[in-house]
Amino acid sequence: MKNYTRKDFETTFPNDDACLDWLMNHRYPQGVECPVCQKVTKHHKLTNRPVYECDYCGHQISPLANTIFHKSSTSLKIWFQAIHLMASTRCGISAKQLQRETGVTYKTAWRMFKQIRTLLNEQCGMLTGEVEADETYIGASKHGKRGRGASGKTIVAGVVERQASVSASVVPNVQSKTLLPMIIEKTSPNAIIFTDEMPSYNRLERMGFNHRVINHNARQYVNGNIHTNTIDGFWSLVKGGIGGVYKHVSPDYLQEYVNEYSFRYNHRKDEQPMFETFLNRIQPHA
Repeated sequence: MKNYTRKDFETTFPNDDACLDWLMNHRYPQGVECPVCQKVTKHHKLTNRPVYECDYCGHQISPLANTIFHKSSTSLKIWFQAIHLMASTRCGISAKQLQRETGVTYKTAWRMFKQIRTLLNEQCGMLTGEVEADETYIGASKHGKRGRGASGKTIVAGVVERQASVSASVVPNVQSKTLLPMIIEKTSPNAIIFTDEMPSYNRLERMGFNHRVINHNARQYVNGNIHTNTIDGFWSLVKGGIGGVYKHVSPDYLQEYVNEYSFRYNHRKDEQPMFETFLNRIQPHA
């Protein structure tokens, strides 16, 4: 993956107009078909307004319409800067840091990050080959039982194809009726599924899957190619980022953060910079 530095960002996006021009070209790469002229026509940007006007009939369009920037009073460059900051780290960046770097209020910074995360809700393709399934518990440390069954924590379940993509979701429990449909939806029937010894996964073999188990209770973590180290590594990344950067995430918003880490993980091998991958997700709302 190519590096995209702060200097690169300032060169490409020195001001709001440069950001708006990029967005215009991104949304209308083949030109704008004017609904009045009923053909692709040239459009020019109006001074001091984020809109473009048809050179022939005067019909106006705004590249900001129905995007995450719609009706925002925040500078478009600050929006792009926030996207760049989010894309430039593996562990995430806090709204407090964006507040310090841009001068916006904390409330504005938090809202911007929340809006940007809506771009990162991406469905990965069907997982094939060697696939690991597991679940983890995310939340503040509390006295009492640890691990499965711990109180005050939110459960996240996931499946990952080795050397490829991950899919992770907040779930209400770790019962088979919850976990197995998720695995079936995301995993090819021909895949080899690796899990730990939790009983909720026991039906996988009866359902036709090639299911292999590593017994963590027996302190067994690797047996040849049988392990769940890949999904465990992803959980470490998510927990380390949330605990180190965000400190605490409400269960109501946890899925958005999980989507962010999943998106970054799934595009880690892209040739283009992660910042460009983030930008290319900007589309009008349905």
